Amino acid sequence: MKSEPNKYAYTQLVRDGRTHWDGVRNFEARNNLRAMKLGDLTLFYHSNEGKEIVGVAKIVREAYPDPSADEGEDWSVVDLAPVAALKEAVSLDTIRSDPSLADIALLRRSRLSVVPISREHFEHILALGKTRLRAST
Repeated sequence: MKSEPNKYAYTQLVRDGRTHWDGVRNFEARNNLRAMKLGDLTLFYHSNEGKEIVGVAKIVREAYPDPSADEGEDWSVVDLAPVAALKEAVSLDTIRSDPSLADIALLRRSRLSVVPISREHFEHILALGKTRLRAST
């Protein structure tokens, strides 16, 4: 999940404790939101400024209608909560230069604010960020 840090940074999610991910206005990104299940983990990417993965969040409510959408529009939100900040942010340059991440959706579908990630890519990003999650996460 991508956000410009000047609009909504990972540190703000930590302060808030929970938020809904609204304002997605792309059908592919919306469908990615709708595919998320309760308890799924997501990487939090700061776009434009920083261009780096900075944290992990958890889906705490599955997709429901986006309250910011105009009446009759079919958009969705999910609720998420912070899990852990990465010990070291993983930059876009690091991701681009890592051959094992060559086919990560963050690079292939770079314009989307919500993209899927494989378990292998997720775990590799955590390793690059020198971050381990507890088993209960």
